[in-house]
Amino acid sequence: MSAASGTGAAAPLGTDAGAAAPIGADAGAAAPAGSRLWLVRHPRPAVPAGLCYGASDVPIDDAHLAELLDALPARLPRDAALYCSPLSRCLRLARGLHAAGFASPTVDARLREMDFGRWEGRSWSAVPRVEIDAWRDDIVRYAPPGGEPLAALIARGLDFVASLPDPHEAIVVTHAGVMQTLTRALRGLPMADFGGTPIDYGEVVPLVRTPDGWARLEG
Repeated sequence: MSAASGTGAAAPLGTDAGAAAPIGADAGAAAPAGSRLWLVRHPRPAVPAGLCYGASDVPIDDAHLAELLDALPARLPRDAALYCSPLSRCLRLARGLHAAGFASPTVDARLREMDFGRWEGRSWSAVPRVEIDAWRDDIVRYAPPGGEPLAALIARGLDFVASLPDPHEAIVVTHAGVMQTLTRALRGLPMADFGGTPIDYGEVVPLVRTPDGWARLEG
């Protein structure tokens, strides 16, 4: 997937899809106040621009990995647990953080990127327009041919958070799709603008559980 939309999906997303009701409005309700997540997107992939690569294991830009391993340690808590997607673009960053003094990473398949099925490995411009339109019209429930719907990505992300010990402080090295859905679902926000807020490669999105629910940490 590409960084254009912050989900890795260069295809435009509909503004009405998924707007009927928030997903996960009560998600993480059992997590005690003070629990924190640091969601970290993987390094920049070394793939052609405009490629759909969601669940595919693709190489990364080694120079960008080195840049992140220089910058991220100062932004992340040293005593937090460390989790990562099994895809190598996340695993390599997590292992690099471990070598820099962070916890040994726990690999969790629930943190992998959305599976785009037969769209994987194709240019977004080569995906049939009718399929892209069907996805835009029902962004949560539509499954690309042979792939999974966004609803499945949301469900496994929430299941991962619910399985964390309480209280928890966790660094989660994952993908833009997981980050986009979790930051909405944990706060009970609709998926209508999924992909509308870009998440850059290596970006950190910190979340905290307050007495009123999950919130994004600023600053």
